[in-house]
Amino acid sequence: IVPVIREAQNQNLGQLVTTLADLTERARNRRLTSAEMMGSTFTISNLGMFGIESFTAIINPPESAILAVGRMVDTAVVQEGQIVMRPMMELTACADHRISDGATVARFLADLKNTLENPYLLI
Repeated sequence: IVPVIREAQNQNLGQLVTTLADLTERARNRRLTSAEMMGSTFTISNLGMFGIESFTAIINPPESAILAVGRMVDTAVVQEGQIVMRPMMELTACADHRISDGATVARFLADLKNTLENPYLLI
């Protein structure tokens, strides 16, 4: 079941959290209407909560793309010449290239990475 958040681009973070919580609760209780599961253009699929680190999600037609979110894992990285542990996660985007160019998807992932690394941008 994939509930749809309509006009997500016009909602702030608080509104998105509230909308998602409502849709999630109603999806778990099988109370979504068919209209609340149709008309989406992009899906986020999160299997990280099941311990999955990386996966390839399949686009739900007629959507244009899907983002696969894996679990966060402490990973050794080099920062300023030192090896330190940092929480890392894999994000994988699959896109229908008949609808969007791969470079556009790459820019989206770069923007998402920047936002996740600088969460104050969400405020």
